[in-house]
Amino acid sequence: MKRTDIANPGYFHQVVDCQYACPAHTPVPEYIRLIAQGRYGDAYMVNWASNVFPGILGRTCDRPCEPACRRSRVEEAQADKPEPVAICRLKRVAADFKEDVRHRMPRPGPRNGKRIACVGAGPASLTVARDLAPLGYEVTVFDGEARPGGFIRTQIPRFRLPESVIDEECGYILDLGVEFVAGRRIESMKALLEGGWDAVFVGSGAPRGRDLQLPGREEAAGQIHIGIDWLASVSFGHVSRIGARVIVLGGGNTAMDCCRSARRLGAGDVKVIVRSGFEEMKASPWEKEDALHEGIPIINYHVPTAFVHEGGRLVGMRFEIVRAVYDERGRRSLVPTGEPEAFFECDEVLVAVGQENAFPWIERDAGIAFDAHGLPVLGADSFQSTLPQVFFGGDAAFGPKNIITAVAHGHEAAVSIDRFLHGLDVAERPAPQTNLVSQKMGIHEWSYDNDTSLEARFRVPWAKAEIALASIKVEVELGFDAATAFREAQRCLNCDVQTVFTDSACIECDACVDICPMDCITFTQDGEESELRGRLKAPARNPTQPLYASGPLKTGRIMVKDEDVCLHCGLCAERCPTGAWDMQKFLLETTKAGPACRGGQAARAGEAVA
Repeated sequence: MKRTDIANPGYFHQVVDCQYACPAHTPVPEYIRLIAQGRYGDAYMVNWASNVFPGILGRTCDRPCEPACRRSRVEEAQADKPEPVAICRLKRVAADFKEDVRHRMPRPGPRNGKRIACVGAGPASLTVARDLAPLGYEVTVFDGEARPGGFIRTQIPRFRLPESVIDEECGYILDLGVEFVAGRRIESMKALLEGGWDAVFVGSGAPRGRDLQLPGREEAAGQIHIGIDWLASVSFGHVSRIGARVIVLGGGNTAMDCCRSARRLGAGDVKVIVRSGFEEMKASPWEKEDALHEGIPIINYHVPTAFVHEGGRLVGMRFEIVRAVYDERGRRSLVPTGEPEAFFECDEVLVAVGQENAFPWIERDAGIAFDAHGLPVLGADSFQSTLPQVFFGGDAAFGPKNIITAVAHGHEAAVSIDRFLHGLDVAERPAPQTNLVSQKMGIHEWSYDNDTSLEARFRVPWAKAEIALASIKVEVELGFDAATAFREAQRCLNCDVQTVFTDSACIECDACVDICPMDCITFTQDGEESELRGRLKAPARNPTQPLYASGPLKTGRIMVKDEDVCLHCGLCAERCPTGAWDMQKFLLETTKAGPACRGGQAARAGEAVA
C-alpha cells in the first residue's frame, strides 16, 4: 500500500464522517464537546460560522451527518438497533441554551463601493449576505413576502419551527447592514441588471409545486391543492381548516408536513398514499416516524388514476395497485398486480409529488443559458452562470434539496462573487484551513474526555398529543434539557481527534494491538489494499473508509489501521512506550469569502476593488 499522506487535509476530513457528510462541513465534534462543557454560546458560534441557522437547522435539518455517524457502526455488535449521536438535536441545544450572542456577531465593514443584489430571502441568499456584508459589500435582498426566510418561513409548519426562531436568526443577518426590500418580487432580470449591480445572486428557490393531471382534476379543482402552496397559505393564516377526510399524495418531506398539518386543522381521517415502497420514500426516516406516531397511515404501491367527483364535488380517488420489479441492473419498475382498483373516500387532496424550478422572470435573451430541464447552466463549484456577474444557489441552482445544501451553496457563491469582483478566476476554489494539534496533557491524560459512553441514544421529549394536535402553532418537540444534552453529547466518539502514527518511533512491540478494543490495528506484511483488508486482525469490510498505512518499519512490516470502527479512545497512545502514537485534534474550516479566499493575490485584489 502507498503510505498514507496525513498532510493531505482530505484524508482526516473523510475520517470525521459527520463533518464530511455535512454540505456546509460543520465541525460537529468540536461543537458537541463545547455543549458537554456547558459552553452553549461558543457551540452556537461554531455552528453559525458554517451553517448560519443553528436554531432552525437544529429543528428541521435533513441530517446528512447522522447516517454517516461512526457511532452507528461501532454499536452494531452491541445494540439491537444501533443509532447515531443526535447531532441535529444537539445543535438545537446550543441555540436554546446560549447566552445573548449579538455582541459576538461581525460588524458591517466599511463600504467598498460594490453593490450586490440577492433575489429571494431564503437560506442561500441570506448566507451570501451573511458572508459579504461584513466585508463592506452593499447587499440588498429582494423578496415578495413581508419577512425574510423564504421557504423556511412559508413551507415549514410552526409546530416544527416557531416563527420566533426564524425571526431571530434572520435578524442576525439583517443586522449586518443588509437591506431587506420586502414585498418586492423581481419581475425582470433585464430590468434588475439595469440597476447597476456589480453582481446578482439568484436564490429564489423552486417555487412551483408539481400537479397531477388526472381525470376529474379540473372538475374537482376546488378541493385539490398543491402541497407547497397550501402550506404557505396555512403559514400566513389564509387557511385555518380543512375537510374531515384528507388524502396526501407524495412521499417526501413536504407530504409529511402536509399530512401532519391537516391533522391539526381538524381532519380526523388523513392518509398518505405513495406510488413507491415505504423504504423508497424520499421523506427522511424521522419525518415518516413522526407521521406514523401521530396516527397517520402511509399506504404504499398505489398509483393514482383518477379524482372521483359528484356534481363537481370531490368524493374520493381511485388507485391502481402495483408492485416493484427489479431487473438485473437493479432498476425498478412498477408493475400492476392485477387486483381491482382501490377507492378511498376523501373531501380534499393535497398534492405533494415534487417541486420544479420556475424562472419566468428571467428573459431567455438576457445572456443566461438554461439546460433542457429548465435549470441554469452553472459552474459546478462556482455557481456562476453564463452571464458572469449572475450567480445562483440553493434550489434555484440544481433543483430542490434542503436548507443545509442551500447554505453550502451560499457560502460557495459568496466566495465566487468576492473573487469575481477582485478580478480573480472563480473556477479556482480556495483550499480549506486545517491544522493538527496534539491533545496530550500528561502521560495518560488528554485534553478531551476519551471515556466511551455505553448509553443508547436519548429520545427528545414531545408535547402531549392532546396539546400538540390541537394547534398548528404548538411546537411538538420540546428539545433536550441540559442534563440529557450532556449525556447525549458524551456518546460522541470525538472522531476529529485523530490517532497519528510516527513510523520512526515505533519499536513494533504490538502493545497498541493488544489494547485496542476494536482490533483495528494490525502489523503485517505489505500487499494490495483489496487483499490486505481481508487479512487484518479484524477484516476491514467498509471500502468507503480509508486504511491508515505507515511506511516500512524496522522489520519490513507496515502498520495498518482500519479507520472505520476506531473509537478514538486514545488507548493505543496511552499504552505506547515510545510515543509513536499521539492523539491530535484535526480542525477543518472551509474558506469563506474575504482575504483568505483570494490567496496570494489579495494585495492585487485590493487594488482592483479600489
